[in-house]
Amino acid sequence: MLDTEFLTILGLGFVLGLRHALDTDHLAAVSTVLSQRPSLRASGMIGFSWGLGHTVVLLLVGAVVLVLRVPIPEPIALAAEFGVGAMLVFLGGMLGVRLVRERWHVHTHDHDGERHVHLHSHALVEDHGHVHWWRDSVRPFCIGMAHGLAGSAALLLIVLSSARSVSEGLTYIAVFGVGSILGMMLVGIVVSLPVLWSLNLGRPIFLTVQGLASLGSVAVGLTMMFQIAFGGQLF
Repeated sequence: MLDTEFLTILGLGFVLGLRHALDTDHLAAVSTVLSQRPSLRASGMIGFSWGLGHTVVLLLVGAVVLVLRVPIPEPIALAAEFGVGAMLVFLGGMLGVRLVRERWHVHTHDHDGERHVHLHSHALVEDHGHVHWWRDSVRPFCIGMAHGLAGSAALLLIVLSSARSVSEGLTYIAVFGVGSILGMMLVGIVVSLPVLWSLNLGRPIFLTVQGLASLGSVAVGLTMMFQIAFGGQLF
């Protein structure tokens, strides 16, 4: 039977998992993905897939750390954080490139005997075809795995110092993971609301929101990389 102290620790782990979903780098990554799939159903699945990938990595790394009783070396932890920053820059950059190259382009045509040009976007076509949920979940799952690896050092240090056994440590990580999954699902739904709102206001507003998501992801990623590379000093 679980004692009161351990139940309290598990409750704290669940709450911390919910709070963990609100970290800036998590919001930036999920916003970049959600801006390309504006629907409440997709946002919930993206949040679930992200949280699941995050939890899977935490459990795998946690099992190794708890069995060996050795914390993650600081250079490896910093390298993982730097990798997340680079991933955010890549995600934001790819979204920006997609907006520039695929969303809008110039067409020329004849109208009333006069030849002129205008901007055109294939994104205006609403026939998106059949979407497979599992295929669209792979990307956020992998992003969640990267975030889980980067954020595992601090969490596992706490678990390593407080867990009395491997099973207790893994249970705490699992509860923390459930909290982060629920948190990311809620975050995904909340973040998708302004995206859906902008889509209802018209395509230009929607593209502006996508552009802001792209710039935000790049900015957060560059800030993380700069802080790690220069010892946390921004200026």
